[in-house]
Amino acid sequence: MQREQRTFIAVKPDGVKRGLTGEIIKRFEAKGFKLIGLKMLDVTPEMAEKHYGEHKGKPFYPRLIEYIQSGPIVAMVWKGFDVIAGARQLMGSTKPLEAQVGTIRADYALVKEYNVVHGSDCVESAEREIAIYFKPEELCDEYDNMAEIVIEKLDEE
Repeated sequence: MQREQRTFIAVKPDGVKRGLTGEIIKRFEAKGFKLIGLKMLDVTPEMAEKHYGEHKGKPFYPRLIEYIQSGPIVAMVWKGFDVIAGARQLMGSTKPLEAQVGTIRADYALVKEYNVVHGSDCVESAEREIAIYFKPEELCDEYDNMAEIVIEKLDEE
């Protein structure tokens, strides 16, 4: 079982335009995850194609590419204990009407196509997505946080 992980999270254009970035960051910090990379940027066509390459050829692919380039995103890298699963739990289902009450998407997303936030679904996707948006030297993961204390306690048990 993997303990410490990294994941890629992006506040999508609709979330940025609606001023939800701070609220989303607050939820991840409250969970005890460590923010190690953060930037606001316009997604280039090349970035969009790399990010959504697995969907190329599907009917919704052109809409994905258009949407992710419709405004700036806030790209983030988070680190922590089972952060990939934890982030997906915080975000909720990609379909807002099916998302559990209290999740980011249940609280803020309007429709599936505009669901405010993206999060990696596995370790491989996380590393691939991180590399699209961040250079290694742009990540700052050398400081203490609560997740390290939790991991130490679990190791003692």
